[in-house]
Amino acid sequence: MAAELSAAPVLSTPAEQGFEYAVATPETDSQLPPRSDDELHELYEIERTAREVRQGEWKRVALQFPDHMLRDGPRVVQALNTELDSLPKPADAPKTAEKITILADTSYSACCVDEIAAEHADAEVVVHYGRSCLSPTSRLPVIYVFTHHNLDRDEALAAFEKQYPDKDTAAVLMADVTYQDHVPSLAYELHARGYTNLLSTAIVHDPTGLIPNRKLVTPQAAAAPSPISLSADDLKSHSIFHISQPPTALLLALSSRVAALHIHPTPDSPQALHTPQFSTPRLLGRRYARLLTLASAGIIGILVNTLSVTNYLSSVDAIRRQIAAAGKKSYTVVVGKLNPAKLANFAEVDGWVVVGCWESALVEDDAGFYRPVVTPFELGVALVGDEKRVWSGEWWGGIEGVAEGAGLGELEGEDRMPEGDGVGNGVEVGVDEDGDEEESAPPEFDLRTGKLVSHSRPMRNGVARLNGKTKDEGGVAGAETKSSSALTLRPKAELATVNGVVSPGAEYLRAQRTWQGLGSDYAEEASTAIEEGRSGVARGYTVGDEERR
Repeated sequence: MAAELSAAPVLSTPAEQGFEYAVATPETDSQLPPRSDDELHELYEIERTAREVRQGEWKRVALQFPDHMLRDGPRVVQALNTELDSLPKPADAPKTAEKITILADTSYSACCVDEIAAEHADAEVVVHYGRSCLSPTSRLPVIYVFTHHNLDRDEALAAFEKQYPDKDTAAVLMADVTYQDHVPSLAYELHARGYTNLLSTAIVHDPTGLIPNRKLVTPQAAAAPSPISLSADDLKSHSIFHISQPPTALLLALSSRVAALHIHPTPDSPQALHTPQFSTPRLLGRRYARLLTLASAGIIGILVNTLSVTNYLSSVDAIRRQIAAAGKKSYTVVVGKLNPAKLANFAEVDGWVVVGCWESALVEDDAGFYRPVVTPFELGVALVGDEKRVWSGEWWGGIEGVAEGAGLGELEGEDRMPEGDGVGNGVEVGVDEDGDEEESAPPEFDLRTGKLVSHSRPMRNGVARLNGKTKDEGGVAGAETKSSSALTLRPKAELATVNGVVSPGAEYLRAQRTWQGLGSDYAEEASTAIEEGRSGVARGYTVGDEERR
């Protein structure tokens, strides 16, 4: 007889080595005591902010706080006004005082500068508080205040020495932007203790850098470290010691760029509340499973999650062309802040790609969305044919490089449709002599479920079906039947079109949605002429050439 078990058996496999991180449990802001005036001035850098506002001669200032800092907003405004009143004014400067507005709710992600909300307040400059993705903006100047947080220096130094007992280890000391001000002095101290191969980081506005928004410097001089150039291959031999919990997007981006990464948690890290307890290789595996769903998707939604990053419009156009080249249909949607309820309204969309900054484009797997949501880089991997798809572990979340096609997995050969033919314009695409591309194409299968997929390229199939339709026959297409000595073929099902272009969304609405809106039982009304409406922000529209009012 087998011996009885004294404990439950271990059924899980060991966690992957490298890129593992723990979750800190900081107090919530409601439990923290109110900050003193000195703490407020130090945390929000009141003196520096007021000095830069006065030097820029800006009169209308917008303050953007993350949600967990909004409670300090009124006190920050009061402190800034007091500090501005104490500063001398230039002799030729107007006597009007600065007007400061708090942006209480961001339109999109808190890491991005909310230029849309600032324009509603008619602001001339935005002061952005807290951690930032540092994506380039397009409309307004920005004063970044990363906020100052206290750090137990002795604990951080001891943790570094424990993690890297060999002082010849090639390592990089970096921190979240909210703790970046501690890095130079810590690196200088570690170098003095004998870590001769140590490098540190400094903040730069370059999300596409070797390390996003960082440049590598030598720590020999704490006051003025010297920049150093390091190749991508050389960086792979270095380990990173990161102070404070980084965003998940940074973890995934660094996974293939460095040898290992150690996280030194801090109690003030807001990201620690939201990051799941998974190793980075496991997270990458889950992302790969997500993008495989997009490979067999027929309708892909382009989800605009920013209106401030400079190249977001050109990125939307490039992604739209890329989806069309793969024979798929795309719809562009703007919904503001993302949540599952909003996207569930678009049931006909098989998957989403987010156009946003390099941090906000990553939507966590456990967010509860009805359809998979991927980044532009992941979409590029998904649209490559199954026989050509190779993922080396590299990952990126933003739209940087999208307009140029970098990292998007350019389609070649049979996976690419001719330019301009993927939008259902009635041109033959991959159609054989009998006009039957659908029957001659090889079968496609969902790699996750193993099921046969017949709708992964609706625009290619739709164009083939439109092949037998003349331009003068109207909006709904039906392919001509052909006789055969062996089989009798029935006419193919008609496809819904809009202005002669196959519309999978309209077809889904017609064939699968049971409720089609109010008034659907009445006769169709005649359409009216389209008139140009008002333009501008809500606080001051313009009509034609009229003045703003």
